[in-house]
Amino acid sequence: MFVAFRGGAQVSDETEVKAYLASVLRLENVGLLLGAGASVGAGGRTVAQLWEQFVANRAADAEWLNEHQFVADDEIAFDAENDTHPEPPNVEKMLDTLAVAIAEWERSGDVRANPAKAVRGNLFREVVEAAKLQAAWWGERGANLEDDQLADHRTILQKFSAARQPGQPAPWVFTTNYDLAIEWAAESIDMSVINGFIGVHGRRFSPQSFDLAFRNRQAQGEARFGVYNLYLAKLHGSLTWKECADGTLIEATAPQANTQIEAFMRGERDELGFMVLPSAAKYMQTTGYVLGEVFRRFAEFLAQPQTCLVINGYGFGDEHINRLLLSALLNPTLQIVVYLPEFQRLDQPELPRTVKKILSLRNPRVTVVGGNPEAFLSGLAKHLPEPTIYDESLSAIKRVLAERPEGEE
Repeated sequence: MFVAFRGGAQVSDETEVKAYLASVLRLENVGLLLGAGASVGAGGRTVAQLWEQFVANRAADAEWLNEHQFVADDEIAFDAENDTHPEPPNVEKMLDTLAVAIAEWERSGDVRANPAKAVRGNLFREVVEAAKLQAAWWGERGANLEDDQLADHRTILQKFSAARQPGQPAPWVFTTNYDLAIEWAAESIDMSVINGFIGVHGRRFSPQSFDLAFRNRQAQGEARFGVYNLYLAKLHGSLTWKECADGTLIEATAPQANTQIEAFMRGERDELGFMVLPSAAKYMQTTGYVLGEVFRRFAEFLAQPQTCLVINGYGFGDEHINRLLLSALLNPTLQIVVYLPEFQRLDQPELPRTVKKILSLRNPRVTVVGGNPEAFLSGLAKHLPEPTIYDESLSAIKRVLAERPEGEE
């Protein structure tokens, strides 16, 4: 059942949400924050689903983690009779603890180091399996227009870009996902993506590319057809980002990356070799050059005046992102719209701690949409306004006609 609140007041129906989105998407800066839940329709998994698959497929590894007190009993327990599933741990914190233990065991020559590395490698394989989405998309053509699994992504990108008015910047997409859903969806509709990498055959990370844009040079004045590109900031890395021996970060093509990914999945490689970093250690790594630059862009976006951020599929499990969101509420012109499927009411005790903190503020600039299917990515695609071009002259004519005395021609 659809439910939504703005500040401390309940929103009456979906029509009001649609009207509100149509309004805030005309602000000067608009962005989208996507989490793992946003890729489920394309073949991805949420963290809870990923952990359940790990426990089911690699029971011995789960038992080893439990035996060595990295996870609790209820985090690996299935109960078919009562239809209960494992309570997912904080996978990032668990992996961080495991990494510290491995380093200590290797230092002291403890025999537990090798099995610990094997368990960690298998958990990484489940992460990669969830992030690959559809195997057919890793070929030469990538995702096609005919692939329905990316229909919602394409719709959202098109609606976000079409809502841009003459002179306004392109929309931003921030994501915690390692998958290529945004890249494939954008390419399938011929939309250019600026993701921090430049080059044709050897794409290397060059953050100044985020300051560039595309324009129609044949247009007289401002082209009145939205924008031609989007900015993509992958906050936790990507399945196609690879660090070279000299420290340079490059972006491989999907077919190139797939060769190494498949070797890793078959156990022929001990390390993936690409920047998939699902551990709490990435909070420290944000001080590094690449992820630090990406997070800086996210923080700068949130601090800009007249800004709207729409959040979908994000479970509020990353503290470094949560802190940025909470501090961004000090921006008096920032509007945030959160799509959270499990949200039902303001005093819901099982909501993430950060969500409860945001709700307790009763901030009228924060709108939370819940009700399960209505808050999925498909719900957001449905609620976004249809592409229109706002013409001030036409609007003025319509206003004058509407205000003319009755019967006057």
